Amino acid sequence: MGFTLLPGIISLALTLALGIPAAKLAERLGVMDVPGSAPHKRHARPTPLAGGMLTMVALLSLTAAYRASLDRDILAVLVGTLIVFAFGLWDDRRGLSAGPKLIGQLIASIILIASGVQVRFMTVLLDPNAISPAMAQLLNVLITLFWLVGITNAMNLIDSMDGIVAGLGVIASAFFLGAARLSHQPTLTFMAAGLFGICAGLYFWNAVVVKFFLGDSGAQTLGFLLACFGILYNPLGRSPESSWIVPIMLLSVPIFDTTLVALSRLRRKQPIGTGRRDHTFHRFIMLGIRPRYAVLIVHLMALTVSVFAYFTLYLEPWLALILFMTAILSGIVFLIWLERKPALDLE
Repeated sequence: MGFTLLPGIISLALTLALGIPAAKLAERLGVMDVPGSAPHKRHARPTPLAGGMLTMVALLSLTAAYRASLDRDILAVLVGTLIVFAFGLWDDRRGLSAGPKLIGQLIASIILIASGVQVRFMTVLLDPNAISPAMAQLLNVLITLFWLVGITNAMNLIDSMDGIVAGLGVIASAFFLGAARLSHQPTLTFMAAGLFGICAGLYFWNAVVVKFFLGDSGAQTLGFLLACFGILYNPLGRSPESSWIVPIMLLSVPIFDTTLVALSRLRRKQPIGTGRRDHTFHRFIMLGIRPRYAVLIVHLMALTVSVFAYFTLYLEPWLALILFMTAILSGIVFLIWLERKPALDLE
């Protein structure tokens, strides 16, 4: 257990130690979030967007120290993460449209797929006689692209309040750490522990003392890493018919929020990619909940679903699938209920 937690302790120490230098570097480079630069940006003063830089420095420092323990898959993940970070930093500095950011995410995803890091959902679950190997591989690639790009953007979209994304990262990486340790995946365990420490440090700087924002570079980097964890997670000895639901449930809150926002904006004929105050968090505020408690509720939602995800590892496949479908139906009911409630920026 001590060795398992050591990467998390090191990355936490690095993130805490480098927080102020990262914020000063962001200021010097002009990577700032200026109030009023978009309708939803109503913070009081210009704030550094240092979360991405701090995440990458801590992550690269940690992996350099443990480089002998890394495998080819993790190296591919690091290369893809660097690309997502670079495009995110470009967006933080200059402001990009959705197109270039999507191109960066697709490049990073294609590098992973070319390196063999992809889902094998269709190959494992479908009868080999029901579909050709080429078609199964094509479907696997498409699912991989959808998962990586979708989770990366979901974490970016939900980044609407200090501490939300960092807190979700703490919860998801902690459960990935536990799941990877159960499945005897030491490299993924190491990476999840490292990300847990980074997210805990980011939470301190972003939510406790509020020295900087994560920015697109920070939120997208965390989202891409967590999406990669979901692909790398391979619970040998567990049923493939149900183990695939664990990553989905661990990242269900950003998935839920993105679905809510996308459907709400499509319903009102509003552009999906614009920044507006109509996320789950904002709807809680309109219900009379104070902002800090609204963030806490979002985190409690993630924690609750993650506990159920962990529980499915010990269930028969059919019971795990029933629990998963129950969670989906509950989410749909909750989404419909929230959509009928007012938000800060719906019209």
